[in-house]
Amino acid sequence: MRSLFAHDERERKLDRIGDPLAALDASVDFVAIAKEVEALLPVVDYSKGGRPPFSVLLMVKLLVLKQLYNLSDDQVEYQALDRVTFQRFLGLKSSSRVPDSKTFWAFQQTLMTAGAAPVIAKAVQLQLGAAGFIARNGQLIDATIVRAPIQHFTKEDKEILALGEIPEDWSRAKRAQKDVDARWTKKHGKSYHGYKAHVSADVRHKLARKSVVRPMLPYTTPTISKICWTSPTPRAKSAPTKATLTEHGRPACRKRDGASKSSAKRSPASRWVSGRTVATRQSPRFGRASSTYSQA
Repeated sequence: MRSLFAHDERERKLDRIGDPLAALDASVDFVAIAKEVEALLPVVDYSKGGRPPFSVLLMVKLLVLKQLYNLSDDQVEYQALDRVTFQRFLGLKSSSRVPDSKTFWAFQQTLMTAGAAPVIAKAVQLQLGAAGFIARNGQLIDATIVRAPIQHFTKEDKEILALGEIPEDWSRAKRAQKDVDARWTKKHGKSYHGYKAHVSADVRHKLARKSVVRPMLPYTTPTISKICWTSPTPRAKSAPTKATLTEHGRPACRKRDGASKSSAKRSPASRWVSGRTVATRQSPRFGRASSTYSQA
């Protein structure tokens, strides 16, 4: 059945069913984040001509869509032109001026050069705090594999790379296409090539607070110390057992608020790092290890 108001009817139905991107746009102040990002970008003088750049707000939202739906740069361009929910989120319902994949790639490279990742993360955390989502009740530490394309090197190249050097016959273009930092690891008998993302979230709200991406290496003290945060607010009374250090530097668990001794002390997989009790457990459903930190 044809209708002159089909577009409006579709949008009303999307709102009734529930559009997660609309909820995200209403919850996060992307304008404030775009201002923080824009302050890091180089200033370009367009007084002598040239095509005006795309809005930083639009580019930041495209970056959110890429990470949220795990899209390639080409797919970001295509989906922004094709999907109604993407167009509503991007503010492009009445515009077809969508950045192409090469422009979007150049924007990401500029952000990497400017070191925008910690700035964006800090802006998001400030908004979470202002909305009342304050980190409480300890921390959850987990790691996930970030896969990267498999690299193919000659035997001579592998020997040079093992020394921390770059082969002299590599051109600048070849060097830009080679990932020499990714490593191999095994999980459930299957090999993966890439990196490991360590993420820290608070226990109460389950919101990510800090993250570190590094090559495939086991948990180490420097890695954990980078993703641990200190809560600015006192812990709730229902917080888990707290660990303190003895004179010999060993964690001594004590009862708190009627709680029994920490299960981390009974678990053979328990470790302690920087004065925190770390209880590592195996997820029965996904089979991945996660850790719970209780600040001392």
